[in-house]
Amino acid sequence: MSCLQTIADYGLRSMGIGERLLPRADFTLCQQFTLIGSGMIWNIYFGVLALLFGFFFANALALAKAARNPLARKPAEWFIFVFRGSPLFIQFFLAYEALVLLPRNGIEIFGITAEVSWLSRAWAGALIVLFLNTAAYSAEIFYGALRSVPKGDLEAAEAYGITGWNRFRRVEWPTMMRLAWPSYTNEAIFLFHATTLVFFSGFPAFRQEGDALYYASYFVDKTFNPFVPYPIVAFYFVILTLALTGVFGAINRRLNRHLPSNERSRVKLRPQIIR
Repeated sequence: MSCLQTIADYGLRSMGIGERLLPRADFTLCQQFTLIGSGMIWNIYFGVLALLFGFFFANALALAKAARNPLARKPAEWFIFVFRGSPLFIQFFLAYEALVLLPRNGIEIFGITAEVSWLSRAWAGALIVLFLNTAAYSAEIFYGALRSVPKGDLEAAEAYGITGWNRFRRVEWPTMMRLAWPSYTNEAIFLFHATTLVFFSGFPAFRQEGDALYYASYFVDKTFNPFVPYPIVAFYFVILTLALTGVFGAINRRLNRHLPSNERSRVKLRPQIIR
């Protein structure tokens, strides 16, 4: 079988397209690159959606934590504390154990039965955990940036008669984003790396259509050689990290376009070894 035929057969296998049976023997390097690359689709799915929804929720949490009203501030503080204070793997485990306890027949709400079994599957349950986790970390980053907005900018806005929501929309929020973006970039990179934990989380892969680490572990189990599949996974994540750094760097330049070049903050890759 040629490499092009292998890509055609297994390139989209993680999405249920192509060959259903995995190769059993005589594994080629092309097969390993193709199947692990196919699994990366799920890692990108988890990362992109968790980052997208988490961004908006993190902004809301940061504003709630900065609020004077304790009814808004305290729940935000405790949410951030719990998700930042506990390991992500434990959050996966507890979420899965809680979701599988939901009634198999669904939950009846106002006479309508809502199906809940899908919540215990990886594409939904694991995504929810990643979304909540990154929202907590991002909220702390945005909160620190919000507190660091120069008072001179706020006083200047008031002098021009810009107050309330207009001041936040035109002065505070853009400045908060500009200050937080380099740190938020590293949080985004860590989130994509954390998607590999879904394989160990207990959330089942549907019809053997798993993520990159699922296929890498399959090859390791069959060949007893971890020095080919796992470096391939690392290679794909290095490429993904470079792409993220480029995209977030472009956004960072856009946010700082009004500043002199010597005052612009730059996106730097700072790998988080221990969280």
